[in-house]
Amino acid sequence: QVQLVESGGGLVQAGGSLRLSCAASERTGGSFSGYAMGWFRQAPGKERELVAAISWSGGTTHYTDSVKGRFTISRDNAKNTVYLQMNSLKPEDTAVYYCAADNAFNQLVDVGTQLDYWGQGTQVTVSS
Repeated sequence: QVQLVESGGGLVQAGGSLRLSCAASERTGGSFSGYAMGWFRQAPGKERELVAAISWSGGTTHYTDSVKGRFTISRDNAKNTVYLQMNSLKPEDTAVYYCAADNAFNQLVDVGTQLDYWGQGTQVTVSS
C-alpha cells in the first residue's frame, strides 16, 4: 500500500512559480519506485484532467499541451517524492492538483481513471 500526500500549493500572481511535492509512504504491498506517477488537476465544475506523468524510472514523461514549456515533472525515488515545477503560471491554471500512482504508465496517460492511489489534493490559485 502507498499513501500520497501533496504539498506546495498556494496563492500566486500570474507569471509566478510554484513547486508541488507529492510524498509517498510505503506500506506492505506497495513500493514508490515501482509506480508511474502523475499530476492531475480539477477546477470547479470541470472534469479532472491529466497535467503530467512520469514513468517509474523517470525516463519517460508526458505533458498536456497547455502546460508544455511551463511545467516540469520529476521524481526522486530515494526520497519517495515526485515534483511538479510550475512556471509562468496563468489564471487558467487555478485548480486543485492531485498526485496519483499506478503500476502502469499507460493507465495514467491513456486512461486516467481507476488508478491505484490518489492523494488528497492541494489548491493552486493564480491571480490575474
